[in-house]
Amino acid sequence: MDQIREIHIAPLGHERDRVTEPIHQHNADDVYLLTATPELSRLTPYQQALIEELDADGVSVELRQTDLHDLYDVLAEVTTLTADHPEDIVRVNVSTGPKVAAIGSAIACMATAATAYYVHPEEHVPPISAKPLTRGMDRAEVLPSYPIEAISRDQVAVLDYLTRTNTDKYTAKKSDLIGFAEDARLSFIDDADPANEKAKFALLNANVVDPLVEDGYIEVNDVGRTKQVELTETGENVLHAFRHKL
Repeated sequence: MDQIREIHIAPLGHERDRVTEPIHQHNADDVYLLTATPELSRLTPYQQALIEELDADGVSVELRQTDLHDLYDVLAEVTTLTADHPEDIVRVNVSTGPKVAAIGSAIACMATAATAYYVHPEEHVPPISAKPLTRGMDRAEVLPSYPIEAISRDQVAVLDYLTRTNTDKYTAKKSDLIGFAEDARLSFIDDADPANEKAKFALLNANVVDPLVEDGYIEVNDVGRTKQVELTETGENVLHAFRHKL
């Protein structure tokens, strides 16, 4: 049986103690630091010292290039890393980066099995240009988990199909989505084994099209006697965030 590992994910902002102390407290095995640059030489001196400290303590540290001001990029990175560790304990620090990174990290935890935590600092010590924003750790508070219904794998697969299929000259129709679902053996149609085309369209609408339209991820337009399906900008962002489901 594989040993369960303690995994920590933290946006790397203007912090040091709020990053390192929970890692030491939980005896983390692997740490993923989300940062704008994966190049150690471009980090601040105290960020470099943070990594050196963890490395000296035998903690495996990996820098993951992430746009910390892009909600969906943070969401994508955290959900993907969590999916990469299905049998491990995954904790996400939502207190060490920009507010957008905190929100994206928290949402990712709601959509996965990861646990979000917020670190209360002992004191604030500006200026951040020369030193970390805070010092020490008062406590690490586990945030409550409010389960949300994440987008299904079938729905992500359809979003991915649309982004690959739609061009300036061609827009996928509902019939194309059914053909794709059958070829890819998506569960909503493969498990149901519909008896006829009408039943297939009903399953497509109920399980994929209607929920995605309601959430604003796709648009369905009547063109002649066909219904064309287009991905929205929000749908593109959601695909980016949940592509790990494919």
